[in-house]
Amino acid sequence: MSVRVFEADLDDPTHREAVLSLLDAYAADPMGRGEPLSESVKCDLIEGLKTHPTTLILLAFCDDRPAGVAVCFRGFSTFAARPLLNIHDLAVVPEFRGQGIGRQLLEETHCRAAILGCCKVTLEVREDNHRAQGLYRSMGYGHG
Repeated sequence: MSVRVFEADLDDPTHREAVLSLLDAYAADPMGRGEPLSESVKCDLIEGLKTHPTTLILLAFCDDRPAGVAVCFRGFSTFAARPLLNIHDLAVVPEFRGQGIGRQLLEETHCRAAILGCCKVTLEVREDNHRAQGLYRSMGYGHG
């Protein structure tokens, strides 16, 4: 199994379709909203992400198939007077879970944050998403 993690190019039709399909699967998952994205959201999502000035999206492809996504937005820490990177969505499709893809997405997110001069990476996770919490704790995240 070959895994590639890279920044999505939302002008690339393959990347656009991967982002949509991965976020739709995440929304439908019980750890998402439990229902797929609406058709209107699917129609507007890519353009909204493209025009939002702080968007950073990482894709994980496993053997040329979309396996995971990290949707991040840059913010700013007033306490550190430096940018930060917030992971808004981190998802791996069920068939690829347990293979380290989530960890690879997080590691690449940290690399990108360092390149951007960010003082920290933030995220939120559902109280009942114990699997994700275990990954985040193993990478040094805690309650904040």
